Amino acid sequence: MSEPKVFIGQRRSYDGALCTVRYTGEVAGTSGSWLGVEWDDGSRGKHDGQHNGVRYFSCKSKSPTAASFVRPTRAVDVPQTFVSALQLKYASDHPDAAPDAARPVVPHRQIVISGKVAEEVGFDKIRRKQAQLADLKNVFLDGARVAYASPPAGSGVEEQSIRQACPKVVELDLSRNLFHRFGTVVDICSELGALQLLRVKGNRFQDIFGDEKLESAESVFRGVRELALDETLLEWDEICHIAARFLALTSLFSSANQLSSLSSIPSVPFTSTLVSVHMEFNEFTSLADIAPLAAISTLRNLHFKGNKISSISSGSVMPVFSTNLQYLDVSYNQVSSWSFIDALPSVFPGLASLRFAHNPIYDNPELDGQEATAPLSSATNTATNTEEAYMLLVARLPPSVKTINFSTVTAADRSNAEMFYLSRIARQLAAVPESAEQDVLKRHRRFAELCEVYGEPVVVRRLEVNPNFLEARLISVEFHITGKGGNVITKKARIPKAFDIYAVKGIVGKLFGLSPLGLKLVWETGEWDPVGGFDEGGGDDSEEEELLEEEWERRDEGDVFGQPGTETKKGVGRWVKRETELRDGPRQFGYCVDGMDVKIRVEAAAN
Repeated sequence: MSEPKVFIGQRRSYDGALCTVRYTGEVAGTSGSWLGVEWDDGSRGKHDGQHNGVRYFSCKSKSPTAASFVRPTRAVDVPQTFVSALQLKYASDHPDAAPDAARPVVPHRQIVISGKVAEEVGFDKIRRKQAQLADLKNVFLDGARVAYASPPAGSGVEEQSIRQACPKVVELDLSRNLFHRFGTVVDICSELGALQLLRVKGNRFQDIFGDEKLESAESVFRGVRELALDETLLEWDEICHIAARFLALTSLFSSANQLSSLSSIPSVPFTSTLVSVHMEFNEFTSLADIAPLAAISTLRNLHFKGNKISSISSGSVMPVFSTNLQYLDVSYNQVSSWSFIDALPSVFPGLASLRFAHNPIYDNPELDGQEATAPLSSATNTATNTEEAYMLLVARLPPSVKTINFSTVTAADRSNAEMFYLSRIARQLAAVPESAEQDVLKRHRRFAELCEVYGEPVVVRRLEVNPNFLEARLISVEFHITGKGGNVITKKARIPKAFDIYAVKGIVGKLFGLSPLGLKLVWETGEWDPVGGFDEGGGDDSEEEELLEEEWERRDEGDVFGQPGTETKKGVGRWVKRETELRDGPRQFGYCVDGMDVKIRVEAAAN
């Protein structure tokens, strides 16, 4: 295929790097003609179409380095027809492949692993299978320099039709090619009657509204259910104009298109069939920016990973989606307030599954100004941030949300999370005067509901904390755990009395490298209780008191019944060590133990 004449909007490839011609002509301070091109890779160029203070052209990309000037004489990669690209990829080594002088000869490439040539057992069989073009159902011509559906008129090249070459294609990927009009894609697909999935990512289509072939393409795309227009830099109205020709569309992909808001959706067929919308890595800042999608009642899945979303509404606009919408992905955004989570059930009343990881509030649950809690140590934050954020996320969302970050929320997960959340609310209440209590509770939509289930948390309120007060002091704790080999590992820490058990578990998890939520903490009081049934066999009170005194003396002297440092099991001997499990709940650590020096046994949950 000969090199085509240059025109504005033309797609070109230089050494495999794709670009679009945006300018032809002279550049001040230089001699001769230039082509101003916009690279698909926005980091490849040197400017944005402006050179030495003079703007020669504008780019669709917002990258400041998307453009370059190249000489018209620079060698370009030869564009291909669909069938020539198909044969080159899937049948170039087959003996029946038709020769084509315009198609470069690709030598057989050896597979080398760690400097050694691998024996290609079975590869010939794969090549033979691929060479049966007529049986291909999945065709991937990503980056194959396809520019034409058939050889241009006057080229002198003849080849079989697309329908003859691969009539059974169901999935077609034409991403990152040399199309400048969507009509060429229409021409290709018009010969693929079984087509169901179409991907044209990374192309740069021109004049969408003036494309006559696209206008009447409904019959061509009647069976296509999935359309991918990612990285095309198309505007939303252009995307809708294309998608309107897909009468059975269920999944629309429009990621990385620099979209920041959506205009209203016209009354088009896909509004009654669309199930999933993927708009990752765009520039939305609020859920209000995508409000027009709420008009599509068939939607079940929304994917908005990697945007800049930080709020629900913009002004008074509060979108409300159909109860059919069950899955939402807003991971890797900029949410920094728990109020966003509290509002989600109102915007998505049918929400059952949420992906929310890698937002600022998720990575640092103390970031929200609403969480007026005492700051934890950096070690505690490092160990517990993710798990605390997950628990707050579970507790602040209704039980109808069954899956969070791909994990199923069990009944135990929800119970633990909701009690933990109540403890955090209690800490907030303790930090403000009683007159401000309602202001705090207004920020916790589920407080009354959770109190009905677990009871109201105990609030110990002091208007100011004096270092002399008991709750302001640190408790010295010795934690010990029995390792796999039976050896006892001991760690020490000083913990504020005001911390709840969840925070204590976070510290222990960090100390021993264990998951905090899977730990059991047992306070070894150091005290002894008589074993039940001790007074069997009769005897008056004075005799019992004498025996008790003797037992205590023998314990202090190291007798077998109570030798210090040994475990005396219940029912063996006459005394047993008193132990108390520190159960999860909103109670403060200082109210769960006595004294300023305590010993706690750590037990990891059985796998």
